[in-house]
Amino acid sequence: MGRSRRTIPEELLLLALDPTTGTTAQPQSLDLGLAGAQLVELALAGRIAPDGDRIAVVMPRPTGDPTLDSALELLRRRGSPVRAVHWIGGPRLGLRQTYLSHLERCGMVHAVETQMCGVLPTTRYQATETAISREIRSRLDSAIRTGVPPDPRTAALAALAHAVGLGKHLYPGNEGRSSRSRLRDLIRHDPMGGLVAHAVMDVQNGAAAQPRRSAAGAPAQPRGMARVAAH
Repeated sequence: MGRSRRTIPEELLLLALDPTTGTTAQPQSLDLGLAGAQLVELALAGRIAPDGDRIAVVMPRPTGDPTLDSALELLRRRGSPVRAVHWIGGPRLGLRQTYLSHLERCGMVHAVETQMCGVLPTTRYQATETAISREIRSRLDSAIRTGVPPDPRTAALAALAHAVGLGKHLYPGNEGRSSRSRLRDLIRHDPMGGLVAHAVMDVQNGAAAQPRRSAAGAPAQPRGMARVAAH
């Protein structure tokens, strides 16, 4: 995988960065979203594929991205497909900081040391490559405004942005209500993004313990996949 292209976790984090405060919106759900974004990126790279509501490794060859390859190796060691909600809901200590540090090394953000309440040391991050952040946002805005089916990367990014609750950050207030609704609707344009986004929301809702079951008692089709099939 070439490093000239930004990964979906990187783009999701740039979307979440507040340009005024230097903090990330929805920090708790964002951690789940980053774990899910890694799955989508690995799927786009042909390393994993959905297997019902589970994730299966189909090509263990490294991508060249150390953070993605670490996730790929952990998936490979499982030995069998893992439920998306279990993977996303697992411990991901330091994942957000790992990506912030990477963006800083790439020159896309810079760290600002400050103090919280004038006492506690804290680090905030300001985007330096604002053109990149504008381009990412423009892709979402275009997909929302035109209604033209977006490319898989943009569709997956939109699905994850909705899943972690960035809609109110990106399109605030009553005037942003219709845009937030259309952002949610973009989830149907990418099966893997839909599967992962719904898994992120299920983890937040505490619904990761048992697989969904249909009315007849058989395991239900993942919602992300079901909604795609319905459209």
